[in-house]
Amino acid sequence: MGIINSLKDKFNKAEFTVAPQKKLKTLSKDFMEAFDLSLVFYKGSVIADGDLTLHQLNEKTTKVVKTNADGMKIKGSTKVGEAEKMFETNFGVKVQIKDKKSESCVPNGITIGQAARGEY
Repeated sequence: MGIINSLKDKFNKAEFTVAPQKKLKTLSKDFMEAFDLSLVFYKGSVIADGDLTLHQLNEKTTKVVKTNADGMKIKGSTKVGEAEKMFETNFGVKVQIKDKKSESCVPNGITIGQAARGEY
């Protein structure tokens, strides 16, 4: 079953594309629709205001990064830790991928597809 699920994750149509002009709450909603997982944005150690855009949050952090969303797509085959690192590298913001209820963080070493299936 693990090999079949890995193949499904790789070829699944569900894909999450990041646009810096989108509001954080919209990005979180889109992520939930694509993967049935929560995407939580932080400013420091505090959850960021959902009405900010990703670009605006980047400007409010101490480490401003020239945003670069070109080709930033997240699929079910992407490891959780890699996806979180992509946000930091491309936008200078911290995110955590959490379970559907946003209660607990998903382990970094598994794929988003595994997390969506609760395989952790």
